[in-house]
Parts: sequence; structure tokens; C-alpha cells
Amino acid sequence: MPAPGGGSAAPAAFAACCVLAGGNAVAIRFSNRELDPLWGAALRFGAAAAVLLVIMAVRRLQWPRGRALAGALLFGALNFGVTFSLAYYALVRIHAGLAQTILALVPLAALLLSVAQHQERFRLRAALGTLLAVAGVAAVSQAPLQGAVPLLSFLAMLGAVLSFAEATVLVHRLPKVHPVTMNAIGMTGAAVLLFAGSRAAGDTWTLPERAATWWALAYVVLAGSVAVFVLYLLLVRAWGPSRAPYVFVVAPLVTILLSAWLDDEPLTASLLLGAPLILLGVYLGALRKR
Repeated sequence: MPAPGGGSAAPAAFAACCVLAGGNAVAIRFSNRELDPLWGAALRFGAAAAVLLVIMAVRRLQWPRGRALAGALLFGALNFGVTFSLAYYALVRIHAGLAQTILALVPLAALLLSVAQHQERFRLRAALGTLLAVAGVAAVSQAPLQGAVPLLSFLAMLGAVLSFAEATVLVHRLPKVHPVTMNAIGMTGAAVLLFAGSRAAGDTWTLPERAATWWALAYVVLAGSVAVFVLYLLLVRAWGPSRAPYVFVVAPLVTILLSAWLDDEPLTASLLLGAPLILLGVYLGALRKR
């Protein structure tokens, strides 16, 4: 499976990743109506890991060893275990709009971490693009600018941003491992952490009873985890660790449109204000040629 390089392959992978990732939030919303959050996340990544392990076996992909294996486990712990544990904890008390706005900082965090680790040079245009995109996401999601925000929840969301950004930077430095293999190993290790966290949080371990929950779980496993994160790793290889995370600032647009269609969420005029800022920020930071 080659990495998307020049031409239209990388933008196509970016677009597909944005659309599929945007559907995640809607599916998780349906899932959380019946399943406890960490339990739902553990089921999601446990099932996704099983699917990827089957794909590895069918395609006879080589199992990494040594530093490559350790790197895949570390990537999974950061990208799936730490990030989603912190995000799910924060989302108990933080408004979803504020959470989306904070997550839109991932490209800037990845850029700064990449510069600090001598992988990339600082690009003012990329930083400006992120700030424009964050403003657009804040407008679209109508993030609350007043009212008390629990400090621990806010810090947890920032921790999720840093964890995901560092995982993106890390994977660019690790020995080359097939994206399916990297995600299979990473999700397996992360699922163990999430199951442990779910048990510690006192979640109820029950399987869904509603058909809508099963459909939502199937989506986040197959499209939102298997497809999204394989595409994302391909994008990181093609574009680098500071450009690929712009997926996070386009996905909220998809989420809002899908939510209006599937969950009767009303569309507001804020979409007309925020969408151009997001698209301009993505163009400056990720799509415009250097």
C-alpha cells in the first residue's frame, strides 16, 4: 500500500480522512446514549484491532521486531490510549463545541513539537493557518466563551491535543512499518489500556441492545478507526507531521452537516462565518505549495 505522494493522491486521502473522521463524532454520540464512554472506546479499538490483525494475516504482513515493535506500541499508547482516555474524560463536563475548538490546535501543537524535535522548520504560514482554522471551528461549533469550565477537564483536553500531536510527530521518526501493522499493534495495546481505564472508572460492561448503537459501533470500528487511521498514517508520510493534522479542523464541518441530517441538529448562520475561515486556514497551512 503506497503512501500518497504527489499529484491528487494526497489531497484525495486528506478529503476521505476528513469525511470519515467527521462521521465519528455523530456515531459516538449515538453510542454514548447506551454505552459508558470508556467502555465504548475500549470496544471500538478492541474490535478495530481485531479487524486489522485479520487483514495482517490475510495479506501476510510482516510482524515488526525490536525498535519497530516498541515504537508501534508507544504510538498506540499515545495516539489511542492516552488521547482518547483524556478526551472522553474531558467530554463529560466540557461542551462539545469547546472540545472541537481545542482539538483544532493539533496542527499547531504538531508543528511546534516537530520544530522542537528538529524534524521541521517553523513556518509562520502554518501557524497562521492553524489560528485561522481554530477561529473558524470556534465560530462553527459555537464554543461557549463564558461560564465556568472545569480546570481538570480543560487540562485533560489540552493533554489529548499534545498526546495526539506527539504521536503524529513520533510516527514520522519511527522505523517504517506498514500502516495496517502499525495501527493493528497500536490499537491492540491501546485497547488493553482503555479496558483497564473503563474498569477503574466503574463502567458497566454490557453489549448494546439498540440497533442504532450497533450501527454506530460498526461505523467507528470500520470507517472511523480502521480506515481513518490507516489513511492518516499514509497522509503523515506524504505530508509530514504538521500538515496531516489539519484533518482535525475540517472534520467539524462534516460532523455538523451529518448531525443535521441524521440527528436533527439545526444548522445556524455560524456555519457561513466559520467555514471560510477553516478552509482558508487549511489552504495556508496544508494545501498551499511551499
